[in-house]
Amino acid sequence: MTAATLAATPSSPHVMNTYGRLPLALTHGQGCRVWDTNGREYLDALGGIAVNTLGHNHPKLVPALQDQIAKLIHCSNYYHVTNQEVLASMLVERSGLTNVFFCSTGLEANEAALKLARKFGHDKGIDRPEIVVYDKAFHGRSIATLSATGNPKVQAGFGPLVEGFIRVPVNSIEALKAATANNPNVVAVFLEAIQGEGGVQPFHMDYLREVRALCDERDWLLMIDEVQCGMGRTGKWFAHQWAGIQPDVMPLAKGLGSGVPIGAVVAGPKAAQIFQPGNHGTTFGGNPLSMRAGVETIRIMEEEGLLDNAAKVGAHLKAGLEKALSLELANGGVKEIRGQGLMLGIELSKPCGVLLQQAADAGLLMSVTADTVVRLVPPLILTTTEADEIVSILCPLISNFLKEAA
Repeated sequence: MTAATLAATPSSPHVMNTYGRLPLALTHGQGCRVWDTNGREYLDALGGIAVNTLGHNHPKLVPALQDQIAKLIHCSNYYHVTNQEVLASMLVERSGLTNVFFCSTGLEANEAALKLARKFGHDKGIDRPEIVVYDKAFHGRSIATLSATGNPKVQAGFGPLVEGFIRVPVNSIEALKAATANNPNVVAVFLEAIQGEGGVQPFHMDYLREVRALCDERDWLLMIDEVQCGMGRTGKWFAHQWAGIQPDVMPLAKGLGSGVPIGAVVAGPKAAQIFQPGNHGTTFGGNPLSMRAGVETIRIMEEEGLLDNAAKVGAHLKAGLEKALSLELANGGVKEIRGQGLMLGIELSKPCGVLLQQAADAGLLMSVTADTVVRLVPPLILTTTEADEIVSILCPLISNFLKEAA
């Protein structure tokens, strides 16, 4: 089967049928543009699902990765990997935390966070530790992270789920206090600063501060999943920093390596020494290639001012969407446009999965999450001109969809 054939085929007979793919295959990219096997150009407002921080074929990243591939790709954690120390120091400096464990994916990072919380509890003499998680959360698809996830659709067919989770609604400190009252087994609160798969749903800054205070009061770990909303996407290194707080445990992945698989768990003093040799590990985590990708990603982000760019262009994009969809916002067809920086969600009044193909046909890549939310997470190099192009392509599609669905 050729690439051209694949581009027109919904699924390969030899690949497990686990994704609802669009019938196109991409071959190459440049900046915020990608091309398919038929030579068609698209504006990439999905960024590999918040992964391609620096866009495609970045002139500084590509030579650095080529240099690293020619030297050493993998060597295992039996040996020191110099750039682990370099990247760990960079993350510690930007987060205010103290130590880092490297893995390969966001799922792995979240799984490690759950293990840290349980070990934290066992070290305190708690035999059955419990962790607070949230409605509509998404932390991964392993059995443990799936159990922490708040989406019955993705959990269906995989029971029995792992015990030890207490689920609460978003942004209600009273609900959190009520759900944990007189429970000595609670060891941690685990949340996304902005829920990604849950519909680009931000936690309120006041709520984050209240949870931080409650964790301090009750000797719980505050674990903030920054896998999707971290690494500069909101205009700060990590989305929780807008609240002026620090977590005890912070899983990262996605944008940290600009497309090279990488995950990390950054921990503060309360959690940094919980794991000891033999408690946790990974084959691929912290390999020389992924570490170089992380180091170069942060270096280039700072050289090019991409945190400021994410804030500026994100605000421009959001304002453009609000203006173009003002009628739909007024009549309720668009319920809300929310998010921060270059992590935006447009919630419609009805399921809108058909917009995926319509947008691709119009030359725009984006996604629909939580059934009714158009998600935009483009590369952080996006320009205001490209933001205007997203608005000009996407908003007429949304307007027409809502008219036809009325």
